[in-house]
Amino acid sequence: MKMQSKGIILTAAMAGLMLPLAAQTSTPATAPATINQRKENQQDRIANGIQSGELTAGEAKHLEKKEADLNQEERDMRKLDNGHLTAADRATLNQQQNKLSQDIYKQKHDAQVQNVNPKSEVGQRERNQQERIAQGVKSGQLTAGEAAHLEGREAHINKEVHNERAANGGKLTAAERRQVNRQEDRTSRAIYRKKHNARVQ
Repeated sequence: MKMQSKGIILTAAMAGLMLPLAAQTSTPATAPATINQRKENQQDRIANGIQSGELTAGEAKHLEKKEADLNQEERDMRKLDNGHLTAADRATLNQQQNKLSQDIYKQKHDAQVQNVNPKSEVGQRERNQQERIAQGVKSGQLTAGEAAHLEGREAHINKEVHNERAANGGKLTAAERRQVNRQEDRTSRAIYRKKHNARVQ
C-alpha cells in the first residue's frame, strides 16, 4: 500500500511539472508582416496570376501601376522622416496595401483570363512574354513600374491582335503576323533590358 501511494504521488508530481512545459511549447503568435514582406507577397501573387492566366496583361499592368505608385509614396514618406516611417505612415501604407490586396484578388477571380495554351504562333509568343515577365516579377528582377510598362506593351499588342482578327474573320494576314512579330521582338528586347538593369524590386 505504501508503495502504491508513493507511485501515485510521484505520478502526480511529474504531471504537475509537465503542465507548465506543455503550456510553453504552444505556437507563438506570428508577428504581422512587414511592409517589404507584404510587397514581396503581393508581387508573388501578381506573378502567379500572370503565369496561371488569371490576370490578363491589362489587369497586370493596372495592378503593377498601383504597386509602383505605392512604392513611390513609401519612398516619399521615408524622405520626409530621414529614412524612417512613422506609425501613421505605416498605418497609411498598410491600409493601401490592404486595398491593393483586395484588387489583386478581384482581378484574379473575375471572368477575364489570359489564354495559357495558345495554338497560334502569335499566341505562343504572347504567352512566352507573359511567362518571362512573371518570372522577372517573382524573382525581383523587374520593379513594379517596369512590369507595368511591359504589361502595357503586351496589352496594346493583345488588343491590336484582337481587333485585327475581328476584322478578318478570326485570322491574321501574313502582313499582320509580321507586324505583331516585330512588336513582340521589340517587347522581348525590352523585357531583357529591364530584367538585366541595376533596378530590382
